[in-house]
Amino acid sequence: MPSTLPLVAVQAPPRLIGDPLADFASEVSTVLAAHPTARLVVFPELHLFGDGSPDLQRTAALQAAAEPLHGPRVEGLREIARDLGIWLVPGSVCERGPAGELFNTELVIAPDGELAGTYRKIFPWRPHEPYDPGTEFNTADVEDTTVGLNICYDAWYPETTRQLAWMGAEVILNVVKTTTADRAQELVLARANAIVNQVFMVSVNCAGPVGKGRSIIVGPEGEVLAEAAGAAPELLFTELDLTAIDRVRTNGTAGVNRMWSQFAPGEAPIHLPVYDGRIDPASWTPTHRTPRSNA
Repeated sequence: MPSTLPLVAVQAPPRLIGDPLADFASEVSTVLAAHPTARLVVFPELHLFGDGSPDLQRTAALQAAAEPLHGPRVEGLREIARDLGIWLVPGSVCERGPAGELFNTELVIAPDGELAGTYRKIFPWRPHEPYDPGTEFNTADVEDTTVGLNICYDAWYPETTRQLAWMGAEVILNVVKTTTADRAQELVLARANAIVNQVFMVSVNCAGPVGKGRSIIVGPEGEVLAEAAGAAPELLFTELDLTAIDRVRTNGTAGVNRMWSQFAPGEAPIHLPVYDGRIDPASWTPTHRTPRSNA
């Protein structure tokens, strides 16, 4: 049973709407030529939906580009993953919903071309983005781990990462298209979300001149495993040590903090009026996974 997940976070400028998928396939192939051991390749948010230079992100252009997930664009992306035999996250796509909605939807495609996971962005960046909000948190099983799907502004809401971690996610794939000065704060959030949930955070932003870059991969104690220094195109390659999740949750962050073991059996729930809900000790623990060994 593998104990590592070799991945590449691709900090790249977005491709223009309507570019041939063959060009994107060549881009993915180039990434793999540089890092042939990678099993998972992750691109930024809306990587296939650039709207000129500078990128105007016009609502009309995004609406016109939207397709259902059974449309030709996703079929072509599935073929790319199958041809290359990798796990592929092509960023997110403009999805046309069943009632005509416009969703910003992250995809995870398996090496056999199957659509292993999808997620509609729950927190569009308002008032700037035209997307309808999704309503469901989603994960996908990738190799020997569970990844949580997360898009850009979602990371500003700690509930999203907490929910995904509770659902069993050990790696959060936060695909990003940040073109504004708040990328510095997002780096803090990536580390904070990793620390308080004891998960890996992969935050991959688009490159300049459109985006601010500074993609980052963070370990479950908040340690920076890889980071882009600036906005230039860059490939961040790392092999995530999946045994670190069990080790940190067993021994504690910095050897002391075990947040997922906070409650004793039978303790009273903690009410959370902001959610009209509560934390119930009986259901606090994340979905259990068999501990791994490096042996």
